[in-house]
Amino acid sequence: MCGRFTLTSTPEELARRFGLAARPVHTARYNIAPGQPVLAVRSDDAGARRAAPVRWGLVPAWSAAPDPGARWINARVETLSEKPAFRDAFRARRCLVPADAFYEWADHGGFRQPYRISLPGGALFAFAGLWERWRDPQGAALESCAIVTTDASPGLRALHDRMPVVLPDADFAEWLAPAQQDVAALHALLGRARDPGFLHHAVSERVNSVSHDDPACAVPVAPAPRQESLF
Repeated sequence: MCGRFTLTSTPEELARRFGLAARPVHTARYNIAPGQPVLAVRSDDAGARRAAPVRWGLVPAWSAAPDPGARWINARVETLSEKPAFRDAFRARRCLVPADAFYEWADHGGFRQPYRISLPGGALFAFAGLWERWRDPQGAALESCAIVTTDASPGLRALHDRMPVVLPDADFAEWLAPAQQDVAALHALLGRARDPGFLHHAVSERVNSVSHDDPACAVPVAPAPRQESLF
């Protein structure tokens, strides 16, 4: 799964990297958590890309009320076209979620060691995302998103059995195009996604608390030794 990530790039870097029509409003984030605002890059019918904050934790349009636990933060690639929470958004409301790292917790035998996963040089990348618009009885709108996940690559499997789908630049336009509603073609696009060359290092338990959102969350530490079972 993907339960925490970072986005420390400047608005100028984001606008340049994703070809945005305007610079987004963004400050560096080192520990983005479910239920919080995240940037979602979307394309309008004319092809212009814009980034705006949406809540992380998808709220289907048919929900009676938003889930306070942000239950649908991830959407499994295997069931996107089947699961009621995601199938409409998969067909018609897709987005990119910019990031420059994400965190996973590896089981070290009774202790869950957090790891930061990033590209060399801290390069920006994009998660495949889905977004929805929910309205309350008074008509006020809440926009939200989920990050698409797949089986972990061999290089990350020791940390977790799932990882976010990271889209290459060449697939951005097709993924974002509102007119592209061919489910088979979209599944084929996601199937082409590969681990772009992630590296990882252990970080402190500081990242475990959502109240910590600063550069110290990303500082490398020596991983705790794995504890062997006595039985």
